[in-house]
Amino acid sequence: MAAIPPSSDGIGIANLPNQKHKIVAKKGAHFTVMVVGESGLGKTTLINTLFATELHPSKNYSRRHQKQLDKLTEVEIIKAELEEKQFKVKLTVIDTPGFGDYVNNRDSWVPIIDFVDDQHEIYMRQEQQPQRAEKSDLRVHACLYFIRPTGHTLKPLDIEVMKRLGTRVNLIPVIAKADTLTQTDLVVFKQRIREVITAQGIRIYQPPVDREDEASAEHARILADAMPFSIIGSTEDVQTADGRVVKGREYLWGVAEVENENHCDFRKLRSLLIRTHMLDLISTTEELHYENYRQQQMETRKFGEPKVKKLDNPKFKEEEEALRKRFTEQVKAEESRFRQWEQHLIAERDRLNKDLESAHSEIKRLEAELDNLQTGYNRGSARR
Repeated sequence: MAAIPPSSDGIGIANLPNQKHKIVAKKGAHFTVMVVGESGLGKTTLINTLFATELHPSKNYSRRHQKQLDKLTEVEIIKAELEEKQFKVKLTVIDTPGFGDYVNNRDSWVPIIDFVDDQHEIYMRQEQQPQRAEKSDLRVHACLYFIRPTGHTLKPLDIEVMKRLGTRVNLIPVIAKADTLTQTDLVVFKQRIREVITAQGIRIYQPPVDREDEASAEHARILADAMPFSIIGSTEDVQTADGRVVKGREYLWGVAEVENENHCDFRKLRSLLIRTHMLDLISTTEELHYENYRQQQMETRKFGEPKVKKLDNPKFKEEEEALRKRFTEQVKAEESRFRQWEQHLIAERDRLNKDLESAHSEIKRLEAELDNLQTGYNRGSARR
């Protein structure tokens, strides 16, 4: 058998990246992105713009108004397979219609958080099975949180949900419909959001900085500095004043261009999600968020045991006990206040009864006095 002659440039370890590229190219990639935000912020439009195809038709808002009484956040799963230069990506978009659409949005985030946790749980359960060849994987690799362009700051609902999501997924905040704000207002709005994120300890995705590659490190810093990304979404072709045809929105003053970096951060967001950091988002989900979930579950239950229900969770029991104690204290305080009020009413009733008795006695005295006067008057008249 003929031997393979040694290469002049080493034993071939340097070819491993090429091998990895071939494996990835053959298998393709699976990418799951979740969009969270109030209705009417352009979530569907942005997704269609990002992936240059109509993955999901526009929402029927009349149906949303018909479902106001439900007051539930739904979870919709949209799947598609994209191909570019013979490379395939299985894309899954998780939409959350109904979130933040009601006057009382208490616990509206629960279905979203439960979905994220459930996907980690499902994947972990599949890993524990003897046959693991065909695993279903809907773990969320990136979560785009849409912020309404108010120009003020984050709402309490935004802060609460972003806190919960940041510990579970790669959270990427975006300012929706950035063309409704002036550039000056947008800069101020971004700064206020950053300050709240820092003050509240909200964890957002940070692109890794490769210090050995200056160009890559600089790109990562530019992306980090741009967060929260200001976004204009549009799948419509419009013509600019200089004759170019671009994706954008046409106004009386001109055209707001989707891919113009002077107008918004769409290109930066697309670069982060697709061109430069998709694999990092996937690996961070696997190595950080999934492992954190797996470790927490393994610390509270035995191998193969079902997921600990919230009611059986020691931490939840502590919270439940604290709530019960606080409720009992409030009931006691209300009972005490009621007793005081009742005693006050009884005292007031007794006082009024005494006053009434005194009034009756006075009336009887006056009636008797009147009778005496009338009797005396009648006698005097008879004598005359």
